[in-house]
Amino acid sequence: MGRRPDVETASKARTASAVGGLGVRLAVALAELPLKRPWRGPDTTVHNVGYEVTRRVMRTFMDYVVSLSTPELRSVEVVLDDLCRSVLPPLVHRLGVSVEDDVVGGVPGTWYRSGSDEPTGTILYLHGGGYVATSPSMYALFTGWLARHTDCDVFVADYRLAPEFPYPAAMEDALAVYRALLDSGEDPARIVFAGDSGGGGLAATLVLDVAQCGLPAPRGVLLFSPEVDLVLDEPSVTENADLDILPRHIPVQPYLGDLDAHTAIVSTVYADLSGFPNTLVAWGGEEIFRDAIERFVQRLRDAAVPTLAREEPHMFHVYMILMPWAPASQRLYRRVDRTFAQWRASQRAG
Repeated sequence: MGRRPDVETASKARTASAVGGLGVRLAVALAELPLKRPWRGPDTTVHNVGYEVTRRVMRTFMDYVVSLSTPELRSVEVVLDDLCRSVLPPLVHRLGVSVEDDVVGGVPGTWYRSGSDEPTGTILYLHGGGYVATSPSMYALFTGWLARHTDCDVFVADYRLAPEFPYPAAMEDALAVYRALLDSGEDPARIVFAGDSGGGGLAATLVLDVAQCGLPAPRGVLLFSPEVDLVLDEPSVTENADLDILPRHIPVQPYLGDLDAHTAIVSTVYADLSGFPNTLVAWGGEEIFRDAIERFVQRLRDAAVPTLAREEPHMFHVYMILMPWAPASQRLYRRVDRTFAQWRASQRAG
């Protein structure tokens, strides 16, 4: 977002100050970590320490960035984006996945291609960040893994973010990409929507919008810790406040603008979910979105939608992206592998 000509960024001095402040906060969080007894937990000592380091670092990062002004946030985002563009592509290439910036349907983004002569299909991935932050390059390892293990080409859309571009800008961008894929001749039965956090909520919104526009539904949907309820009034919001990586204040208003958070198109837990395609939902038992996601899954099942749901106890928000080495993440990856293997088999049978 910070590279768009119509988006304001901070001066070099303010950017340096913001980045320096983040570094100090992270250093303090790590210095205080032994006081939290990170070796205690439900898994091995090594894994418990890994969980707690990730939890503390990400919670500190989240708390800090939501305190920044929008220009400062955009400038810090550019710094992190540059860092990810330098460090992560070589690691992705080791997976046998190529990385290519592109524009699809007028929306910039990045392709992660498995290199297969006959890919299984295309995944339209909508990155997280609560509709206000992050970029495709920050997801390179996870989306690279998706391309490798699903044998799909993955396009990560760099959709417009709030507060500069509130609803419906992100939805319009996602829909534009899908229309372009269809116009290019891609079979909707070979397209999968996917997303995490706010991007997971946007992927669910896209399914509803596609139906409203009379377009064919995709083959399936992968939702990782999706933000499907922007009302944020479930018990888990307070019960898991000290356990999750998310900040206590989730900035939903910049995205909503004047829209009521109960509106089904943005809080899909309130929507009529009949007609949803095959859906896989995964989340952590210690994240603040837990109760809303559980309610969303139940509504999918009540609507007779083929649904695979996996809640991992003791795990926080988007654990599968932040901790690919964790046993919980590995279990989910195997489930995704099996799901796509079944889809490939059904394609051949068809």
